[in-house]
Amino acid sequence: MKRRVYPTDITDAQGKLIEPLLPKPKRRGPKPDVNLREILNAIFYLLHEGGQWRAIPNDLPPWQTVSSYFCKWQRKGVWEKINEVWREKVRVASEFLFMEGI
Repeated sequence: MKRRVYPTDITDAQGKLIEPLLPKPKRRGPKPDVNLREILNAIFYLLHEGGQWRAIPNDLPPWQTVSSYFCKWQRKGVWEKINEVWREKVRVASEFLFMEGI
């Protein structure tokens, strides 16, 4: 079953920008059976729509999984890194538009 597309889903370009900032899975033990892009999509959905973890739509990963990754990435400073990278991209783009007189 194909899942619904949400306006908060990240694009391929955004995914390529974020992917290197995410912690790599541990070398030992079982590899997590989770699509990290879907985890990001669920987090961005929740942040945009507001609400509770349990209100994440059923076609996104389970709320417990999403919540766990969100908290883990917050402790590791991943959200700060993502914010820094996006802020720099926006700053460079706005400088370009300013220089072009748009």
